[in-house]
Amino acid sequence: MKVVRAKVLGFCMGVRRAVETASAALENSEKNGHKKVFTLGPLIHNPLVMDSLEKKGAQILEPSSLEKAKSGSVVVIRAHGTTPQVVSALENQGAEILDATCPRVHLSQKRAAEWKKKGFLVVIAGDKNHGEVVSISGYAENHAVVVESAEEALKIEIPEKTVLIAQTTFSPVEFEKIASALKQKNPSVQIFNSICSATMERQNALKELEGKVDAILVIGGKNSANTRRLFETASLICGKTALIEDSSEIPDSFFSLKTVGLTAGASTPDFVIDEVERALLSGK
Repeated sequence: MKVVRAKVLGFCMGVRRAVETASAALENSEKNGHKKVFTLGPLIHNPLVMDSLEKKGAQILEPSSLEKAKSGSVVVIRAHGTTPQVVSALENQGAEILDATCPRVHLSQKRAAEWKKKGFLVVIAGDKNHGEVVSISGYAENHAVVVESAEEALKIEIPEKTVLIAQTTFSPVEFEKIASALKQKNPSVQIFNSICSATMERQNALKELEGKVDAILVIGGKNSANTRRLFETASLICGKTALIEDSSEIPDSFFSLKTVGLTAGASTPDFVIDEVERALLSGK
């Protein structure tokens, strides 16, 4: 069997930074009096990484139970970011905050706050319940509306002063459709395509596998937005595809193929990708 990796796959800069921040916090905790270390929500959308961090002592802090982060505890803000209200609540409790928000998400948060101050409606193209979208919305307060499709965009009221930004892992195709829909309603809409280049790079690298492989395995957390979109693209360019979280989920039918392509979401660590490739090559 031949295994062909997409040229770009796996951890992006923002996710790697968040994992390294949490890992360093856990190491320091062990050295300096075993402070409790929390991640605000699941640090990243990958169960294997989260299991590893939890075994080292990390606990998940849900926004509904912030009171668990007592004075002196450490809270790592995940790559998706959080709202100003949550940050203020944690600071008031005396928790030490380590902000691992992706720089690109920080930029969107800043834009949302700035345009809100100018009196603009902030339209966010993204998944309504995604952590990043919730965090950006928090910076625009009651001046934000989230749309997931062009159909939704056509239904909302668009004032003269409107700005459009995107969840960094949102579908580029759907974003363009939403932008076009808003432009139809209001040609003066300000548009910022804030989709991360890492998302685009993984999509483009995946498309290069078309016609070169018999099947494609997409590796990543099933609750990861960018991984799901990779799987959607893979399904369009190849008739035989599967979404797996680790090597144990490789379908039996893949082991008899001549050429298998690999791609992985931005929250998939290198060791999982390596493990999947080894399993394919060894037939196990």
